[in-house]
Amino acid sequence: MIYNKPDALSDLSTHYCPGCTHGIIHKLIAAALDELDCEGRTIGIAPVGCAVMAYDYFNCDMIEAAHGRAPAVATGVKRNLPEHVVFTYQGDGDLAAIGLTETVHAAARGELITIIFVNNAIYGMTGGQMAPTSLPGQITQTTPFGRDVQHAGYPIHICEMLSTLDGAALVERVSMDSIPNIAKAQKAIKKAFTYQIQKKGFSIVEVLSSCPTNWGVTPVEALQWIRDKMMPYYPLGVFKDIGEKQNHETN
Repeated sequence: MIYNKPDALSDLSTHYCPGCTHGIIHKLIAAALDELDCEGRTIGIAPVGCAVMAYDYFNCDMIEAAHGRAPAVATGVKRNLPEHVVFTYQGDGDLAAIGLTETVHAAARGELITIIFVNNAIYGMTGGQMAPTSLPGQITQTTPFGRDVQHAGYPIHICEMLSTLDGAALVERVSMDSIPNIAKAQKAIKKAFTYQIQKKGFSIVEVLSSCPTNWGVTPVEALQWIRDKMMPYYPLGVFKDIGEKQNHETN
């Protein structure tokens, strides 16, 4: 066997645009659930956004949350079913705009949930408007001349912000732009779920993802756009990892 579809991933074809990397991220999550053998006790929280129908693509139990409220729903589920693995799957509008408060306070409280945060720097489902993560100068439907930070403010660096909170156990940013980075993303997502199972605290993995349709580029160009535009502004890496910190202290 060279390759097999993860058991936690359903057989349905996704609705995502050609070149969108949501599907790859879904596969990485499902593979992690398979490796940890926790699909039967996993509950995912679907967002409002491009991934609004994520409940169709995973074989674990799923709940649809109101726009931005996935961390709050996940908190309630986890506190009532503490032995279950609970994760949210959210885009930059869902998490960084309307849901920012829920995200920050879930991290501050150290809720034992895992957030997979998909950052494509734009509102995808609603037509390509500016998002909280849209880059300075980026052209969107609501910033046709580019994002002017004097009027629209600066993008929010979610990982950098959440890493300052004591309740956060793992905060990492990864990317879908290349095979090596996808492999690193797989490890990060598995580690995030592992930390939840080990009750270490709140974990979030931010994934830089492509949106060829709303960026107005081809799928191949979109991957290069991640490298050229997004990664310099949103550098990849581990911003907080209490496991590594504990290991260093032990050594």
